[in-house]
Amino acid sequence: MTAVNPPPDLGTLDDASLADRLHEAGGRITAELRKVIIGQDDVIELALTALFAGGNCLLVGVPGLAKTLLIQSMSQALDLRFSRIQFTPDLMPSDVTGTDMIQDDPETGHRRLSFLPGPIFANVVLADEINRTPPKTQSALLEAMQERRVTVQGRTYDLDPPFFVFATQNPIELEGTYPLPEAQLDRFLFEIPLEYSPEDDEIAVVHATTTAPPQAIVAVVSREEILAYQQVVRRVPVADDVVRYAVQLVRASRPGAGAPEFVNRYLAYGASVRAAQALTLGGKARALLQGRSHVSFEDVNALARPVMRHRLLRTFQAQSERVTTDALIAKLVAQATPPRSGL
Repeated sequence: MTAVNPPPDLGTLDDASLADRLHEAGGRITAELRKVIIGQDDVIELALTALFAGGNCLLVGVPGLAKTLLIQSMSQALDLRFSRIQFTPDLMPSDVTGTDMIQDDPETGHRRLSFLPGPIFANVVLADEINRTPPKTQSALLEAMQERRVTVQGRTYDLDPPFFVFATQNPIELEGTYPLPEAQLDRFLFEIPLEYSPEDDEIAVVHATTTAPPQAIVAVVSREEILAYQQVVRRVPVADDVVRYAVQLVRASRPGAGAPEFVNRYLAYGASVRAAQALTLGGKARALLQGRSHVSFEDVNALARPVMRHRLLRTFQAQSERVTTDALIAKLVAQATPPRSGL
């Protein structure tokens, strides 16, 4: 499948033109996803923000909320190679990364070791029910998610850009699962919860999926465009006050002297510096998707929950009182004071 209306030489476009094209591309991708996804507007917006920011996402929701369909449809709209890995208790690291195999060389007649790439060698990787596999296999994703490469038998193999991991978790079925370690959770740009749709949307879903076959997804953005858009996102200027606000918001989540009283009571550990980086980079992508050339305090606030909810470790008291990380983040945002107004 090829992209519709190939773009001009991207190297000839300035940043303002690329930013305009990114904004338009977001609308085209959303329109394609609307062919098969009904509702879930916030989820689609966050997924596109992560896409252009170049980050990984953790999707949390009960079965039947179209998590797999969303990611597979997005890869089709982007004309990218898609791979789905079903994580199970018996999955081995080599089942993810690939392994060396002995093969006959038809030219020499001798046997030699050849690397057989695993399903991680794709552009969009869906790690389905990632918490159903032991930590040893979960860790096989760590290097790929952070370094965009894998190491097998002492040899390193680069992954073709762009590369994204979209992992899913079922929040209600915990038997036989292995909670993700904090180090791996920290590699996800966003944690995105998927909730049941409103009644009217659910009726529309039932009608759409029990009548005619769904419309085919058309590739509307090329691989080269995605890479160019990711670069222009990083070049978006951010005011020092906005960066300071993001850092102060993250630092306020860490227990200790000077932290808010509710933080010391309900949080054992706060967010890492990666959270401030994610707020800033995600804010840049969000701004361009909305047709703006600057990052605002509102962008930081809007991304606070998806960026921080999986990076906060609650105390036993918070768990016993059923105080959620979302509630704590909302309180942090409510108490935060931007360094100055006007943005």
